[in-house]
Amino acid sequence: MRTKLHIFKEAAYYLSFTKAAEKLFISQPAVSKVIAELETIYKCNFFIRKRNNIELTPQGIIFLQYVDKILALYAEMEDRFLNPEKETPTHLNFGASTTVANYIVPKIMAAYKLKYPLTHFTVKSGNSEEIEELILNQQLDFGITEGKNTNRKLQFKNFIKDEIVLVTRYGNTMVKQGAVSKKQFIEFPVIEREGGSGTRKIIYKTLKKDGIDKLNVTMHLNSTEAIKNYLYHTNSFALLSRYAIQEDLQYHKLKTVPIKDLVFERWFYFVCRTGFQSKTMDQFQRFFLHNHNL
Repeated sequence: MRTKLHIFKEAAYYLSFTKAAEKLFISQPAVSKVIAELETIYKCNFFIRKRNNIELTPQGIIFLQYVDKILALYAEMEDRFLNPEKETPTHLNFGASTTVANYIVPKIMAAYKLKYPLTHFTVKSGNSEEIEELILNQQLDFGITEGKNTNRKLQFKNFIKDEIVLVTRYGNTMVKQGAVSKKQFIEFPVIEREGGSGTRKIIYKTLKKDGIDKLNVTMHLNSTEAIKNYLYHTNSFALLSRYAIQEDLQYHKLKTVPIKDLVFERWFYFVCRTGFQSKTMDQFQRFFLHNHNL
């Protein structure tokens, strides 16, 4: 059942059986079969099937909440019995780039505090450049950032993979169902993050590979939350992390707009100074790796 629930969560996260299959390295029919089995077991429909996409039903949204709780318990159980720790740190001080700090770290910290209630967290957030600079200056020992710096004084370890997707408000009639062409995409009014943003760097690195050197940027805002709140009230578009828009998709506040033959993917990385070693950092990394899918 755990595997089936994990498949359901991936389908709900990507709102696509095909994308979920790609991420899980299984076939799309296998994903569809699992979803159908769950719907039969629980006697309700969890997804609305459309021609080019799917949406969670109200029952699907509620079921996802239970799935999150169950998978979190599995992760906690494995961490308790498979990764026992004799000592736990009294204080965890680390940095995280903005997307990670806002949308990934809080849930994991909550799980950590349940297991280790005496540990105190101090988290410094900022764009990737700022966090890496603090680590280089030894103001932080380690952190999590977007993208990989070429500075040899820093070492990186894969944390989790992310996808940056084109989004707009749910009721925007400028786009219909289905994917848009690259030509259409570069004409859309786009809201963009500030310079130094790891998300922005990945976007332009990918665009450059595709021969696109400019977007129709109409505004710069300094946070993902500011961009989302702007999108709710306009027909503009933005390229945002899937981690940042999960609830917006589930509650039909935003919708994704696929772009034909154009995918923005990146890794989030654990980062520290080259050669730096710490039992606290090792435990931090293990716990985050086992609990990121809460």
